[in-house]
Amino acid sequence: MPKPRTQSKTKALVIVPFPLDEAGVALRREQLKAVQLSGDVEFEFRPVKASCTSYLSDYDWWLMDGGCFEAGLSAQDEGFAAVVVDTMADSGVGALRSVLDIPVIGPGLAAQHYALMLGARFGMLTMNPGGVHNHWTWVAQRQLTPFCAAVEAAVGSKPTDVGALLTGKEEEMFPLLKEAGQRAIDKGAEVLILGSTTMHQSGEWLAANLPVPVVNPGPLSYKMAEAAIALGHRHSRKGHPPPKVRKDGMIRAMLDAAAEWEKTNPAPYAGKAKKG
Repeated sequence: MPKPRTQSKTKALVIVPFPLDEAGVALRREQLKAVQLSGDVEFEFRPVKASCTSYLSDYDWWLMDGGCFEAGLSAQDEGFAAVVVDTMADSGVGALRSVLDIPVIGPGLAAQHYALMLGARFGMLTMNPGGVHNHWTWVAQRQLTPFCAAVEAAVGSKPTDVGALLTGKEEEMFPLLKEAGQRAIDKGAEVLILGSTTMHQSGEWLAANLPVPVVNPGPLSYKMAEAAIALGHRHSRKGHPPPKVRKDGMIRAMLDAAAEWEKTNPAPYAGKAKKG
């Protein structure tokens, strides 16, 4: 007798916004452990071919937009049912929505809107002072400034390691993030949002040690993608019209060239996860 046909699992693509090695990607994948998913969707993590080294300026954000956009450009053709971009900058989300007919989720906007379901005003937590500017800029772009009580940095922390995240730094960083969270609460925050998906390891500890809800944006975005797939929703074509002329080949050529350039001009990435 012929074997019964097995139905392939629904897939969602998670775009990692730095060209990390497998060890670095594996640390990003650990975010799945922080949320109870249905199991109906399989999340595949894919690093970009090239990106910025840090993300503290419009220059950096432009580079990250391009890398994330190219990484998700063929997601629908590859059979993915949704795309999640693993950065609070929501890099490339708008461009991807213009070319894909599947839901594209950015954790930045998703986390802020979700936080406003839990309280009237939210506070953002960042790893270092450079992130304060980022978040006030993004909050303003999303027209949510009246709802943001504070953006607080873990004062004294080192630059964010986009590869190793908080691994090995828990005893140092968690109390600093708690202090930042309390400062945001004192300024009126009723909900706190982790300001980077690289901070995900601190979510459970902070939630247990602070008196307000703490939103962990990466895990939330996976749940949002799962819900959008189940509900059959995607972005509006009124809000995200398609381009009249596609130049996908040019975009891929640009990123392929960028990846080759980075091989001979290695950036000082904090983004390679430490082995061992």
